[in-house]
Amino acid sequence: MDSWLRFNSQSQAKEKMLRAAQYACTLLGYTLHKGGAGAQLAQTVGQLEAHLSLTRKLLRLGNSVEAVEAAKRSVHLSDGVLRLCITVSHLNRAMYFACDNVLWAGKMGVVSKVDQHKWSQRSFKYYLFALILNLTRDVYELHLLMEREARQRAAKSPPSRDPSPDLSSPAVAASVALPYLLTCLHRRLHLLATVLHNNPPLLLDLLRNTCDIFIPLDRLGIYPTGRGFVGACGLASSVFSILTILHPWLKLKP
Repeated sequence: MDSWLRFNSQSQAKEKMLRAAQYACTLLGYTLHKGGAGAQLAQTVGQLEAHLSLTRKLLRLGNSVEAVEAAKRSVHLSDGVLRLCITVSHLNRAMYFACDNVLWAGKMGVVSKVDQHKWSQRSFKYYLFALILNLTRDVYELHLLMEREARQRAAKSPPSRDPSPDLSSPAVAASVALPYLLTCLHRRLHLLATVLHNNPPLLLDLLRNTCDIFIPLDRLGIYPTGRGFVGACGLASSVFSILTILHPWLKLKP
């Protein structure tokens, strides 16, 4: 099992490079179509995109095993929210990869009479749910870090001695409410920016999952965005994934 996991981790870098190339082809194909390029060139780009997709499916044949192993490890996390989000996300990824393997087997002729549309829709549903859980985990961790940063700031700053305004008058309350809300909003945004700046792995994971979620939303017809936007999001998220492979400290843990 350990040797297989080591081999699979090495193939992930190749898969991410192919993913970036595939979505680059998607974006290029959309650009060529909008620019009125020749049909032959657009067809060539489309064929290249299809070959890259098929090659990626081949490299992902063992990813279900890795996802299940990751789910087993995350079961022991002490934080209940993280344990739920990460474990169920890994299990959904395992199902997504299993559906992807069926699609590959059908396209290669290993298994006959595979309903490509049905299995594709099923795989994107698992993928979407996994991404929703990933984003939930990101927001939860962001909330914890913001609360901790706020407590640290409160401990360092002296208590305010400014007299509280008299809010018994509606006119005074109305004049104070808007500036107060703007001040609170500015403080929260500054706190958010500080936390994300100090935690690049969380920022990168949040950006990657946000980009990725538009792909299944488009493919399932829940929120159609078009090939150009999907290609741009897929390319951006692939670059973020490659960064976490090149610099492991950028990978969000656990």
